[in-house]
Amino acid sequence: MNDLRQAVENYLVIRRGLGFRLRVPATLLHRFAEFVESEHASHITTDLALRWATQPSNALPSTWTWRLGIVRRFAVWHRATDPRTEVPPEGLLPHRYRRKSPYIYSDKEIETLMQEAGKLSSPSGLRAHTYLTLFALLAVTGMRINEALHLDRGDVDLLDGILTIRRTKFGKSRLVPVHASTRKALNSYAQTRDRILPRLVTPAFFVTDRGTRVTESTARYTFAKVSQKIGLRAVAGGHGRGPRLHDMRHRFAVRTLVNWYRAGLDIEREIPKLATYLGHVHVNDTYWYLEAVPELLQLATERLRRKETAS
Repeated sequence: MNDLRQAVENYLVIRRGLGFRLRVPATLLHRFAEFVESEHASHITTDLALRWATQPSNALPSTWTWRLGIVRRFAVWHRATDPRTEVPPEGLLPHRYRRKSPYIYSDKEIETLMQEAGKLSSPSGLRAHTYLTLFALLAVTGMRINEALHLDRGDVDLLDGILTIRRTKFGKSRLVPVHASTRKALNSYAQTRDRILPRLVTPAFFVTDRGTRVTESTARYTFAKVSQKIGLRAVAGGHGRGPRLHDMRHRFAVRTLVNWYRAGLDIEREIPKLATYLGHVHVNDTYWYLEAVPELLQLATERLRRKETAS
């Protein structure tokens, strides 16, 4: 291992010790170290960082900025031990990340997605059951994909219909109650899984035909391919572009808020409940939907006008 790769390892150990997970940044920093090595460079330079960050050429400018920021933070730390290190100046790539507008799946699109997932083939036949149940769970609970995939069998209470989310985005555990129909579907999947693979070694709830835990990358890829087959995503190599798996979470949040508005509930009182259910650290993350979705913004405006008229 060369000096820069070792420095990356040391940096990651320190950051993780402070509570950062750094899954994606770790992968990118290792790739950056490989890039520097392939260029036969003896130390980090702004030119190297910039050339690496602006790959691939068809990525969004905000992605380039994000990649450069990861290298810049590492370079600031690394310069303390290697004074030759050049730290890319701030604002070199000024593009800012803009949160994508949520795509709200229609009921028909969800139904079609589930039908196509149920057709997935595999030697044992388990693949179709796994992805049909996984995608449906995301649609009816708004869970993050990694939360669902990190569920162990002991985290799924099939008697009372309670899911224990232990590995969240921000390290906070929570309980997620599910509808009786969801509990029934999870129980059906568990019985099918255990019949096909009676000697599971992994504690994972969702498993592959080989009896291993489903990975996030495989789940996203499978979802993209299913979406392409029904015309939801463009067929343009790899994942293509179009509605994402994460939009299942957006759909759940938006439909919940719309139903509350239409039922005449006090959104200011109810929205903290949704924020807790979704695992949002700040309730502002939930209020974002009111601005991001035109229908919600219109409902909120109408509610405000009625309050003003009544007063």
